[in-house]
Amino acid sequence: MDTINAGALRTGIALGDVLALFRDVDEGLTKADVVRLTGLSRTTVNQRLDSLLGAQLLVPAPEDARTRGRPASRFVVNRHRGVLLVADIGATGLRTAVCDLGGEVRAEREAPSDVTAGPTAVLALVDELFGRLLKETRHEESDVLGVGLGVPGPVDFGSGRVVSPPIMTGWDRYDIPGWFAPRYDCPVLVDKDANAMAYGEHRLRYPDTAHLLMVKIGTGVGTGIIASGRIHRGADGAAGDVGHIQVTVEDVAEPPLCRCGNTGCVEAYAGGWALVRDLKEAGYEVTTVDDAVRLIRSGDITAVRLARRAARILGGAIADAVNMFNPRVIAIGGQLAHTDEQLFAGIREVVYGRSLPLATRNLQIVRSELDPHAGILGLSQLLTDGIYAPERVRQLVEGTAS
Repeated sequence: MDTINAGALRTGIALGDVLALFRDVDEGLTKADVVRLTGLSRTTVNQRLDSLLGAQLLVPAPEDARTRGRPASRFVVNRHRGVLLVADIGATGLRTAVCDLGGEVRAEREAPSDVTAGPTAVLALVDELFGRLLKETRHEESDVLGVGLGVPGPVDFGSGRVVSPPIMTGWDRYDIPGWFAPRYDCPVLVDKDANAMAYGEHRLRYPDTAHLLMVKIGTGVGTGIIASGRIHRGADGAAGDVGHIQVTVEDVAEPPLCRCGNTGCVEAYAGGWALVRDLKEAGYEVTTVDDAVRLIRSGDITAVRLARRAARILGGAIADAVNMFNPRVIAIGGQLAHTDEQLFAGIREVVYGRSLPLATRNLQIVRSELDPHAGILGLSQLLTDGIYAPERVRQLVEGTAS
C-alpha cells in the first residue's frame, strides 16, 4: 500500500482517508502501520482511530487475523456496522440482495417481473423483497446505510432518474430515490444495469485492468465502460449504448423496427427479444429469451443460424467500440452469453478481424465470471465507495448521516 502523498499531509488527512487504508486489508492494520502510511503523528493517529472505533466503523481484528510475532493491536473495517440493499432490475425479472459493508452478499432473492408494468408495481415488488431479506438476516430498516438499483435503461446518475428508456414504459424521469426515501433514511443510488455489471467485474475480477468493456446480451443489448478504473457515463449518462447503433445487414430488404423507435439497430437484430421474434416467425413456439437459449444450445439449425448472425452483428458493433476505446478486457454477460461458442466464436472472429492490431494484441474476450450476480455485486461496490468517502465517514462519525 502506497503512502498518502505530501499534498494530502499539508491539507490534513480526513477520517475517510484513514478508514480507506483499512478497506482492502483483510488482516487489518496497527496504529504503527497507519503512522507509516500517512506520516501523521502517533497522537493524531490515535485521535483518528478513536473516532472511527467510537463510530463502530473500525473494530479490533479477531485473534486469528493477527500476525504471529506482532503483539500490537490490529484493527479492521467493521463490515457489520450496517447493511446495503441492492436490486438488479431486468426486463423480465429482478434479483435483490442484502450485503455487508464489505460488499459481500449475505442473502438474496429473485423474482419474475415485467419492467413495462411501470415503476410503482416493480418498486413495490423490490421493496417487498427487501423487507423479506431484512427479516431473514435479522436487520431493521434503520440498519440500512445505502440502497442501490440497476435498471435496463439510460440513467441521469446525478438525479437517479431514468430518461427516455426504450423498454421501461412509464419510468421516464420517475423519482426512484424519492420512492424509497420515506422508508430508508440513507442515500439511494440508481445506475444503468450494464454500468453496475462493469464495475463489479472490474473491482472483483479485474482490479488491475483500468479499461474494461462489459456487454450484457439479454432481452436487450447493454454496455458498460470502465475507463481509467472508473465508470465512464459520458456527459449525460448515455455512454456505451452500442445496442442502438444502426447497422446495415446483407439480404435484409427492410430493417426491423427497434423498441427505441428507430429501425436497424444492433438490438433489433441481436437482442434476445429479436431472436424470440425471429424464431416465432420461423414457426417455433418460444415466448422467452430462455426458450431461445435452450433452442440454440440444443443445436437446432435455424436457432443456431440466427444466433451466429446475431454474433456477427454484435461483433461488428463491439469492434467499433474496440477501435474507439481500446479496452483490455471485454466481459460478456446476460442470458445469451450462455449459448457458449455459438455466440463467442462469431463475436471474436469479427472483433479480431475488424479491429486494429494494436487494439487487439492483448485483448481478452471472456464470459462474465460474476454473471448473473455481476449487477448486485457491482451495486454493492458502488455503495461502499460512497460510504467510505470522506464526507460520508464524517457524517457517520458525527451521527448526522442520512
